[in-house]
Amino acid sequence: MTYRVCFVCTGNICRSPMAEAVFRARVEDAGLDGLVEADSAGTGGWHEGEGADPRTVAVLEENGYGIDHTARQFLPSWFSRLDLVIALDTGHLRALRRLAPTEQDAAKVRLLRSYDPAAGGGDPDVPDPYYGGVDGFEQCLEMVEAASGGLLAAVREEVEGRAA
Repeated sequence: MTYRVCFVCTGNICRSPMAEAVFRARVEDAGLDGLVEADSAGTGGWHEGEGADPRTVAVLEENGYGIDHTARQFLPSWFSRLDLVIALDTGHLRALRRLAPTEQDAAKVRLLRSYDPAAGGGDPDVPDPYYGGVDGFEQCLEMVEAASGGLLAAVREEVEGRAA
């Protein structure tokens, strides 16, 4: 049975597609493609149907990641088919937990940076780079990469637990 992860930010054109691309690469490198699926969405539908922000695409490509993305809005009905919903900041975390139809669904929502041991007690959010320059997108990628290893370890544990 496939383990499904969805990354969620505001408009699904910057942070969440970046996190999806990085995590997909980690899943593939770990030999878990076919067992783990990743996608992304936004809490709002302002950019539905659009591609990722060109700065997101550029930063990903400069760092060896591929991306093929079309923005969409997260729907409450998705909870039933998802195992984990990864919020990019605390605002998304609250919004997603409010959308969750059940307590079990709300428990599926976690912050991305909670998987980064170096984030510790610091700011738990991946800041929105949309209104800034390319340096904000590079910082976003650094944070996403730092958390992806811990997230992959947690997902691998879940996948192996299902197989046992």
